[in-house]
Order: sequence, then C-alpha cells, then structure tokens
Amino acid sequence: MNYTLYGDYHLPNLLPVQEKEHEIGIYGQRYFRYIKEHNKILFINLLTTGKLNEHLAEIDKRAQKMKAMLIKQMTKQEGVSEALKEQNQMEWIQHMNNIRNRIEEIINEEIFK
Repeated sequence: MNYTLYGDYHLPNLLPVQEKEHEIGIYGQRYFRYIKEHNKILFINLLTTGKLNEHLAEIDKRAQKMKAMLIKQMTKQEGVSEALKEQNQMEWIQHMNNIRNRIEEIINEEIFK
C-alpha cells in the first residue's frame, strides 16, 4: 500500500490503482458477471489491485482462441466443408449452428469452473 505525507501524518492512498484499458469481448463480459455474482473475493481482489480488465481480456482472448480451434477441429471431423456449403447451404448452416452451440457449451464449462 502506498502512503502520502500530509503534515506530520502518513495517510494511505485509498484510491484504486488505475489500470490499462483492454477491449473485453462477450466471454470476458460473461466471466465478469459470473465472478461478480458467484466469486466476490476474486472480483474484489482483481478490482482493488487494478488487474480486473487485464484478467477479463485474457479470459476473453483464451476463449476466442479455443473457439477458433474447436470450430476447425469439429468441422474437419464432421466433414463440414466449403463443398457442402456450395452443394447444400441449408444443411451446412444446420451443421455449423450445431457445432457453434456445442462449442459455446464447452467454452462456458471451461470459463465458469
């Protein structure tokens, strides 16, 4: 903790640390709501140390990478390709929506554990 000298007294600086702004996506926002409601100790610690935005941005970045990797793996494994998209667009959309929904469940399970 930092202190400032006022006259003969050292008083603590009670203002929170100014943290660097980070862009936070949907997964970071979901995680923010989750820790604010379900893990208040972690939330307060990150907030008071000035590391909340950095932590949320890291969570979001990790989730985005996981999403991209899983989409690539699942589409390859299930044979969902650009050729299918050209042949039968509605079937391709159904497969992609199914894959995206499963990925959302996987990512949410990983983030909120």
